[in-house]
Amino acid sequence: MKITSLTIPEVLIIEQSIFEDNRGFFYESFREDLFNLQTSLDVKFVQDNHSKSFQGVLRGLHYQIPPHSQGKLVRVIQGEIFDVAIDLRNNSPTFGKYTSEILSAENKKQMWIPKGFAHGHLTLSSSSEVLYKVTDFYHPASERCILWSDTSLDIKWPELPNKTISHKDRLGKSLKEAFL
Repeated sequence: MKITSLTIPEVLIIEQSIFEDNRGFFYESFREDLFNLQTSLDVKFVQDNHSKSFQGVLRGLHYQIPPHSQGKLVRVIQGEIFDVAIDLRNNSPTFGKYTSEILSAENKKQMWIPKGFAHGHLTLSSSSEVLYKVTDFYHPASERCILWSDTSLDIKWPELPNKTISHKDRLGKSLKEAFL
C-alpha cells in the first residue's frame, strides 16, 4: 500500500498493490488493519455508498455537521472523476482550501477524506461508478452543502461542455454563509 498526502496533508491518496496476469487483476481494496496501521488512524466504516453518474454530472459539495460528521474513503470502479475535498475545520490553517485528484477505474487510486471536509466530484468520462465508505450513517438533519461554484473556493473544475447539477446542490451555501 502506498500512501501520499495531497496539498492538504490529512487528505490521502491510497494506492493498493495490484496483482495482474493474463486473467485480469486482483487487489484488496480495503483492509482495516493495514489501513489504520499505515495511516496512523483508527477508522471504522459503517456504511458503503455507490453512485452512478453520466459525463458532466457534478455532485457536491456535501458534508454532515457534528456529531454526524463523516470520514470517506472514495474509489471509482468504472470511469473517471475529478474528486474534491474542501477543508471546513474552523481552526485549520487550510480552512476554506481545497485539494483534488483524478480517480479512475484505471488508476485505482482511493481518496481518504477525513471528518470536517466537504466532498464533491465531477464525472469526466461518459459515465462513472463511485463507491465510498463512510464513518457515520447518513443523517438527513445533519446534511449540508457548499455551493460548487463559490468563487471564494476558487476550485479549478475541469472544462466540460455541460454540467448537470441537482436542484438541491444548486441551492448550496457559500462558504461564508455556511459559517456565519
